[in-house]
Order: sequence, then structure tokens, then C-alpha cells
Amino acid sequence: MNLNLVLKSLDSTGHFGHIISVEEGMILHNSLLILQNENHFKQVFFWGKILGSENDYYVAYGYTRDIIYGKVYYYSRNCIDWGLLPQPTKNGSILTPLCTTKFQGDPSLVVDVLIEKDETLVPGKRKQPQLRKLKEEDRLACTVHLIIEEVGVVPRGALFKRPDGVIIENLSFEGISPLEAREITSFLHFRQPTRKYNTNLLTRDDYNYAMDFLDPLDIDIPEGCWIIHVTSSEDMVILKSIYWPGLMFFHYLKTSQHGFVYFGHGKKCLDAPFLLNPFMQL
Repeated sequence: MNLNLVLKSLDSTGHFGHIISVEEGMILHNSLLILQNENHFKQVFFWGKILGSENDYYVAYGYTRDIIYGKVYYYSRNCIDWGLLPQPTKNGSILTPLCTTKFQGDPSLVVDVLIEKDETLVPGKRKQPQLRKLKEEDRLACTVHLIIEEVGVVPRGALFKRPDGVIIENLSFEGISPLEAREITSFLHFRQPTRKYNTNLLTRDDYNYAMDFLDPLDIDIPEGCWIIHVTSSEDMVILKSIYWPGLMFFHYLKTSQHGFVYFGHGKKCLDAPFLLNPFMQL
């Protein structure tokens, strides 16, 4: 969520169990303001909080030019001192989904991950299990990257693609209507598009290349993996992901205020397809 919305939005997310104390909120706001000034970011966003058994990780990111391709991530354990989050490694991307233990809160901690070694060169020989090393800092980086790639959300029209290809925030965005908020196609993935440039345009009758260059949420499988809730007063819409419990997107309708925040253990719910379709359990 945007730095200017941290204190206000955390009050709204508290109704859904995503809370931090008032003291944490004030410290977080001030430290992110310092982080923005020191790194000359155009905007700074609070990404969320990954819970650990000993210490928690607070995650934030900022950008200077391109909001999609220019994100720089930071993490902190006390809301004051921020360290640069490394880029996800190939080894970390493979081992992170296989790691079932909780985060400890120690970036230097190295854990053993059990994997199966593929003995394809020896016919008739079974796969042999082996242990691989995974540093918790690399695991944190891969988890953050995975969550924002799969369930990062922005409302349609909130981002604008300039003629030179740079993606920026749309200053003329005035929010979506309550009717549009009930349609899953009104929300887009906050990531680099995975489909061809014209595919997303051809799926809409009212397409606009400057706004519809991102992937819509209706391409996610299975259908129903997103929960949409519009408040009774029709002034805010809430989106939740079945795959990543703890992720919540909010948008104050007919305003430019929106954002998403994650509070959880950094574990993906792999049983989501079975929860949505009980007949798959047979």
C-alpha cells in the first residue's frame, strides 16, 4: 500500500485480522518516509509482514521510474532499520516451495531442505532423497517475489503505460464503480504481463492499450480462487486469495485509494483446488 495510506489503511485491514499496533504503525510510517528520502524513491509502499517464530519480517518496496520493472525491496525486523532484499536466486526459487518449516526471523539462518534427486541416467533406479541448503534471507526474497507475482493486484486504470513503455501511476484515476467492483475483470495482476501484448486487449470490448496491458485476474486457475466482497455501504471492495491466505487487496470505490497487504507465514495453500471443488477429493 502507498506510504500515505499506511496508517489509514491498516485501520481498515484490522477488521479482517490484519493488524499491527498503533506504535508500530507510527514507527513504520516515519521509517518508510526516511527510506524514501534516502533512496530518492518516487513512491514507497508497505508490502506486508511475514510472521516468524522468533522475529517478524516487515517488507516494503519503492521505485524511481517504472513501478512494475523498477521495484526495489527492503526488509526490516524492527520497523526502523531497513536492509536491501536480495534478488531471488535459482536455488532459492526451487527450494522455497519445498521448505515447510516456519520462518525463524534470522536472515543468516541456513536450513536443510529435503528433495528427491532425479537419477535419470540410471534406468530402473529409484529417486534418491538428498538435502540442500537454503538461507532464510534467500527464502524471504523468493517468497516475496512469488506472492507479488501470483496475487499482487491493482484496479483497472490505476496504472498507465506511456508511449515510451514506462509504467507509471495514473494520476487521473478516480476509482471504479460499485458495479465494476463485482467483476473480476476489473482487477489486474501487479506484475510483468505473461501473455502476448494483444491477448489482454482482445478479451475486452472497451479495451484501452494504455491501461489493459496487464493480465486480468480471470485468467487464474481454478475459477473462484479469488473472493470479492463489497461492503454494504458500497464504499470499499475487498479481494482475498485462496492460494495465499493473509493477502488482502482493498480499494475505496470512486476514489484513487487502493493497495494490498500481506500478513501471514509465507506459505501457499496447495489445497485450494480441492477446497473449491470437493469432487476432486474422490
